[in-house]
Amino acid sequence: MAIGMKPSLSLRMSQQLTLTPQLQQSIRLLQLSTLEMEQEIEQALEENPFLEREDEHADGDAFGLNQSDQPVSDGDYIAEAQPDWATPSLSASPDSTPEPASNATEDGPESAQDAEPAWDGDGTVEVATQDTEWGDDAPPRSAPNEDGTSAADLASRHGTLVDHLMEQCLGLRLTEELRYALVYLIGNLNEDGYLDDSLDALALALVGHQDPADLAPVIALLEEALEWLHDMEPLGIGARDLQECLTLQILGLRNSDRAQAALRLCEQDMTLLARRDVKKLSALCRLSDATVRDALALIHSLEPKPGRRFANAEQYVVRPDVIVTREGDDFKVSLNSAVMPRLRVLDQYATALKVNQSTASQQKLQEARWFVKNIAQRFDTIVRVSSAIVMRQHGFFMHGEMAMRPMVLREIAGELGLHESTVSRVTTAKYMATPWGTFELKYFFGSGLGTEVGVSASSTAVRALIKQLIAAENIRKPLSDNQLSKMLKEQGIDCARRTVAKYRESMRIAPANLRKAL
Repeated sequence: MAIGMKPSLSLRMSQQLTLTPQLQQSIRLLQLSTLEMEQEIEQALEENPFLEREDEHADGDAFGLNQSDQPVSDGDYIAEAQPDWATPSLSASPDSTPEPASNATEDGPESAQDAEPAWDGDGTVEVATQDTEWGDDAPPRSAPNEDGTSAADLASRHGTLVDHLMEQCLGLRLTEELRYALVYLIGNLNEDGYLDDSLDALALALVGHQDPADLAPVIALLEEALEWLHDMEPLGIGARDLQECLTLQILGLRNSDRAQAALRLCEQDMTLLARRDVKKLSALCRLSDATVRDALALIHSLEPKPGRRFANAEQYVVRPDVIVTREGDDFKVSLNSAVMPRLRVLDQYATALKVNQSTASQQKLQEARWFVKNIAQRFDTIVRVSSAIVMRQHGFFMHGEMAMRPMVLREIAGELGLHESTVSRVTTAKYMATPWGTFELKYFFGSGLGTEVGVSASSTAVRALIKQLIAAENIRKPLSDNQLSKMLKEQGIDCARRTVAKYRESMRIAPANLRKAL
């Protein structure tokens, strides 16, 4: 017998909050790095006709410059104070829309019926003081030096590995086919100067099919071109692995007993060379311990990455978001003018809307206003968090990393009235220039280790102490991880051997057997 289901109606009241597009944008801008922020600004300038980059110094009265440095109001920090369940995941893509979780705005909660994102404002088209340019103190990005040469010009003059090899290639008397093959190999080198792909794979890419009759002559041509490449400077270029790279460099040196011994060592397993296993290498190569040590010293002087010196260092330069300067016993936190965007809303277009109003134009104007405002809020939050870090880590700025104290995100979040997720976003991929160097904001956070006096020691300070102990060790009798652990305990820091090994590896310091002098 079938059991019937009786339909019924019921009322249920519940609260559901949804992030508005404005708050979504504020959260997304907050977690962007400096480079990602520049890309976001360029995209906004292309898509929104109401936004303009202010390249020339503008009249402050005309655009409300006196209000541009005002701190963001408390209402603007609603996005920051949202609990973690009300903010989109950090792993979400910038273009993705978060799941409905919060409906809070600056003016109050929205109705659930307003789930459809809309940028509509209050219908006004007048340009308010908030729409003015922001960060007008920033100088032009590519200001010329005294000799008239800009930084961009200097970077463009940086010679690459390909340019260096092509200059040598042009000086060789080769057939047209062989020159083409050599250029083809040069173009397939990685940034370290290695040839990652095999000659068979490179030939297949040229021919397009696996017919041996067609592949054989191409492989032979590439092998001949590779011999020419191996003779080029820097030595070791075009190697397929580390063993071949070292061998090519040794062959380029003056022939001697020392070089011959080094060649024999390179024929062995590379792990034996990495461990400097003199006894085993002596037995395998039938050489004396002194000869092996001398050959290992020669190999150690070689360059494992021939293309490294041609790497463009400019692309790895970190531009800090904030700069910390010392003023007596105090420290001042300021934004780096080089990363501050200079944007404003075009008042000409906004004025034109008074005559010919349209929904699309009003939406673009509102988007431009929110974009400028959210950027200002982003940098204001970065300065607030950075100032709190400097205040709590005053010992570090006075005395260096040995004086770093333990600190977690919750401390800064509680002090500023923000959520931990907001502090996490602010401290990720944001950098601070200090008298001791440039560090990511996350560098100043770390766990603590117990001490005999009951006060926790920062893991950063412990790392610095380990580094100091290793720097002062006898290179003929380097300190083991166990010895380092005992030395830390003598200074009142309870740090196990495994913890010492973890900290040493995080600083890329080799173990004791590899630090030992030959």
